[in-house]
Amino acid sequence: MNFQARLFASCGVRMLPQPWRLFSRAAEDMALQRIRKVLCVAEKNDAARGIADLLSNSRMRRREGFSKFNKIYEYDYQMFGQNVTMVMTSVSGHLLAHDFKLPFRRWHSCNPLALFDAEIEKYCPENYVDIKKTLEREVRQCQALVIWTDCDREGENIGFEIIHVCKAVKPNLQVFRARFSEITLHAVRTACENLTQPDQKTSDAVDVRQELDLRIGAAFTRFQTLRLRKIFPDILADQLISYGSCQFPTLGFVVERFKAIQAFVPEAFYKIKVTHDHDDGSVVFNWKRNRLFNHTACLVLYQMCMEDPVATVVEVVSKPKSKWRPLPLDTVELEKLASRKLKINAKETMRIAEKLYTQGFISYPRTETNVFPKELNLSALVQQQTQDPSWGAFAQRILDQGGPTPRSGTKSDQAHPPIHPTKYTANLQASLTRADGNEQRLYEFIVRHFLACCSQDAKGQETTVEIDIANERFIAQGLMILARNYLEVYPYEKWSDKVIPLYQKGSRFQPTTVEMVDGETSPPLLLTEADLIALMEKHGIGTDATHAEHIETIKTRMYVGLTADQRFLPGHLGMGLVEGYDSMGYEMSKPDLRAELEADLKLICEGKKDKSAVLQQQVQKYKQVFIEAVARANKLDQALAQYFGEATEIAEQEEVYPAMPVSIRKCPQCNNDMVLKTKKNGGFYLSCTGYPACKTAAWFPDFVLDVARDESVCAVCKPHPVHRLKFKFKRGSVPPVMPLEFVGCIGGCDEMLTELLDLKYLHRSSQPASSASQQANHLQVSNSFNRASGENRHVRGTTNPAPGHLLSLSSTRAPRPAPPAAPDDGNNTVVCNCGNEALLLTVRKEGPNQGRQFYKCSASTCNFFLWADQQSEDRSNGAPRGPALPQPFAGRGPAGFQRPGGGRGPELFGSNSSDSGGGTVCKCDQPAVTRTVQKDGPNKGRQFHTCSKPREQQCGFFQWADENVAPGPSGDVSLNHFGTSGCSRGFGSKAKRPSSLSPGATAKKPRTCSICHQPGHTRKTCPQNH
Repeated sequence: MNFQARLFASCGVRMLPQPWRLFSRAAEDMALQRIRKVLCVAEKNDAARGIADLLSNSRMRRREGFSKFNKIYEYDYQMFGQNVTMVMTSVSGHLLAHDFKLPFRRWHSCNPLALFDAEIEKYCPENYVDIKKTLEREVRQCQALVIWTDCDREGENIGFEIIHVCKAVKPNLQVFRARFSEITLHAVRTACENLTQPDQKTSDAVDVRQELDLRIGAAFTRFQTLRLRKIFPDILADQLISYGSCQFPTLGFVVERFKAIQAFVPEAFYKIKVTHDHDDGSVVFNWKRNRLFNHTACLVLYQMCMEDPVATVVEVVSKPKSKWRPLPLDTVELEKLASRKLKINAKETMRIAEKLYTQGFISYPRTETNVFPKELNLSALVQQQTQDPSWGAFAQRILDQGGPTPRSGTKSDQAHPPIHPTKYTANLQASLTRADGNEQRLYEFIVRHFLACCSQDAKGQETTVEIDIANERFIAQGLMILARNYLEVYPYEKWSDKVIPLYQKGSRFQPTTVEMVDGETSPPLLLTEADLIALMEKHGIGTDATHAEHIETIKTRMYVGLTADQRFLPGHLGMGLVEGYDSMGYEMSKPDLRAELEADLKLICEGKKDKSAVLQQQVQKYKQVFIEAVARANKLDQALAQYFGEATEIAEQEEVYPAMPVSIRKCPQCNNDMVLKTKKNGGFYLSCTGYPACKTAAWFPDFVLDVARDESVCAVCKPHPVHRLKFKFKRGSVPPVMPLEFVGCIGGCDEMLTELLDLKYLHRSSQPASSASQQANHLQVSNSFNRASGENRHVRGTTNPAPGHLLSLSSTRAPRPAPPAAPDDGNNTVVCNCGNEALLLTVRKEGPNQGRQFYKCSASTCNFFLWADQQSEDRSNGAPRGPALPQPFAGRGPAGFQRPGGGRGPELFGSNSSDSGGGTVCKCDQPAVTRTVQKDGPNKGRQFHTCSKPREQQCGFFQWADENVAPGPSGDVSLNHFGTSGCSRGFGSKAKRPSSLSPGATAKKPRTCSICHQPGHTRKTCPQNH
């Protein structure tokens, strides 16, 4: 019978015999019957050993695991109604850790803002791999897994980490949860008999907290560390300036108290004090008004008293007085009392308490409960302590006087009872490894506290006497202790007799003294650790399990220090950080943000809120705070400058932390983002963010001086988007027709750039081939530099100077049409593609072309560009030189390049120019006329063909007369229209220049250098290239 059936049977509930239920139960029972070996995993090795020792009656067999710190204990046990072999081992806290995926783990990999959205993974840290291997090996032989981790949030999450590792090896593994609050025989046997299922919701709450702490902490820590190291290099050069959403409010409490002390202004006060001496001492009567802040008023009242200083007893009241025994001990009280009474800090207290728990001496020390459950046998626990020589007699007296009667608090976490001793030990002192004996002191405190709260309140009789002097009332109190009760075993609290003589109502006496005394108000004291823990609990900062960690963090970061009497004093760095963030308007040192998260986590545990919704809401909230904090970072600088001196100035454009990695394109191998990176020795490369799993990369040559992402996106290359890159090349390293500042696509569509940069990573990609029409519509002149060959090739598009960059390729354009005709009106000029007069400009940007003049479209509506100093060479060579943009034409050129016979293609070079245009026809299918540019400028004297009709009727046909080219053998153009054979050779073209450019040419023009354009040497030996 399974657990559920047994439960209902025990309750007398009759279950309906539904077929699917019967089948389900039968399947469950069969699965349980197949269990022969059970893997049990505790949170620490001490706990595993203790549990195994109890369940095996000390007959366990020990063997080694892969980790030398986590042993394996085997024993036989009766479980699931049969004999099974139990394999008990342990982890060492969390087995898995959260961290960012590469490359975001490295500090200098991204802008910290990216960490709010960066992908996170759970992985096994290297020092825990051996523990993981042990679990994987052992679970292969087991049919069930029992989680024995601590029964709190963290323990539940650790349990699911263990389940994750084990189910990866054995997916159909049956999983159970043992719930217990102490490592005693009764507790662990009860846990075995009442196995439950792990609580996913509680684990989810921990996942949310861990992810938020990672994102928020990493983003703010990187931001303020990288910034403040630059602002204050002499002081903070090597300082880690961490941020945590719990540690910062904890620091805020310390700073707030310190500032309250600084701002405190003492105020003088005055009061009247009366004393009366008697045989057993002196009685002090306190003024019922307490004190006055007005000196004159107090003086008048004092003088009235002195006129007749005889006291009349007006009231004598005697009543029982109790001093309450302490409440059962929870974690926060343990930390506070250990700090106050034993002077042991919270971190050390919890370390010792955990050790005592795993040794079986005390119950689980992380609990929010201060009410003993009814089912807990307190008498048996008290009985264990009767053998002690110090408090044994007191324990026996509790039993003799009716047994334990503890007070009940108001808190319960429904998981663990209050902290109490579970086993008596007399030889703890002998086993100490620490010389100061803190383990023994803490164990003794827990025992004495437990006995005290099981005892009775201290009883006494309090007497209050009220006297009158000149209508002013004064009061004195006396105390007589009747029964000390719990105080006998609890020396950490004091309650002493205060003897006063017997006064009778209506009697009169002469006071010994009546005096007016003055004083002044005093500021609050700096916080002690106990005060700080109380504030953290009150405002919901952290949990009982994490208070000590947060306090320790602000101490190790040097945000706070301790005075001689162990009070917290903020350091300069702590003060500056809190003041800086507060001045931004976000009171990040206040507890509100974190307290809201802690409340949400509790709701996740209760199933009232969704894990992902809480995560998204909190991430967005802190992300917005981060963005505004970065925008107002100067306030942080100013706040710290008060303590560290003048801040180092940082230029506005200077990044104090790395730029966010922006995606250039998707990796052709794994589809992760590819981002630009800088080589250690200088230079650039394109890297896949999936590294090291994916090693796809494009290493740019050394002649690439700079490269950055352009906002334009390639319309052809896939998968979209593929961003173009802005390159800056070394002078002389690229073809002369290619500008030194250049925007191009590295997605594979630009064959010229692909060959120039040797982009081999593309050969492995699944880059789709573009159609001829797509490429013709997309690619640009200086993007491809049409390598002319015997084949029919499309001339690629044209370039346009982008703002701030000469001749950078910015947008997708089709081949440029021929410019329309310019009228022969006697004022011939350089015209652009629109048919308008071109604008003459001068290059002002630093570089090889600075000071050089060029023509461009005056309306910036077309792509026209022409160097002003190339007119003579244009006439003789028939093509511009260098980076000047030629008129594009190829086998399928613009409409104007058509023969009379209807065949497409340009006419022969050197056609005799005449008024009829030498047989050239315009778009109207009429013979074109030939005219000459008359206007001063680079084209003066140059001839061109245009439509013969009047200007308002012209078809727009325009063709330079000296741009006719002889067709090759196949009828296609074989001349590289850039007019630079060096460019064609450099990229494998077989094209050759015609031996002459006109029929009348008799001498071949001497070869010139492609860099300086002077004859007598080549680019390799050019002086400008060295």
